Amino acid sequence: MASAVSENVETWKAKLDKILHEKNFANDTLEKIEQKTGVRRLYIALGLLAFLGLYLMIGYGAQFVCNFVGFLYPAYASIKAIESHTKDDDTKWLTYWVVYALFSLIEFFADIFLFWIPFYWFLKCCFLGYCMAPTAWNGSHTIYNRAIRPIALKYQDRIDTALDKASDAIHEAGGVAEKMATEAAAEAAKRHIVDSSKTD
Repeated sequence: MASAVSENVETWKAKLDKILHEKNFANDTLEKIEQKTGVRRLYIALGLLAFLGLYLMIGYGAQFVCNFVGFLYPAYASIKAIESHTKDDDTKWLTYWVVYALFSLIEFFADIFLFWIPFYWFLKCCFLGYCMAPTAWNGSHTIYNRAIRPIALKYQDRIDTALDKASDAIHEAGGVAEKMATEAAAEAAKRHIVDSSKTD
């Protein structure tokens, strides 16, 4: 049992170390710190993660920090996915944003209860980290395939019909508003002409 746990830890450390050696701004910064301090970037990153976890538990503005972490990296990765020519990364980050949106919606309605959960922002940040983890079985993939996808496919036709009706209603309302604005403008112009003729 202990050897299996040790193997898993080493596997995760190797994966994290590989990610930390990819070329990007954050890793370039870690490389500079590594060169100046002589401490491996893996341990610097783990130290920063530990500090972040502690701050999310007891720090001021934990909500902002949590939402910042859950948005910033995925937004950057999504931009890179848009600019790349492969489809897999697009699917990965679209799936993340679907789960993120659903979670935000649930969070909005459950806000009154969240106050009572100890270390909520730390737990939320861990959940979002799990959802964006660079693995095939990350949280967003699992939640989407097991919970969101079956419901979306089951009610897809009803949702599409409702959206079509809403779109038609918006276009109709836009047409009515445009007609009323045109009539009002014509009436205002007519009054202006009448008023001008009276003053002459």
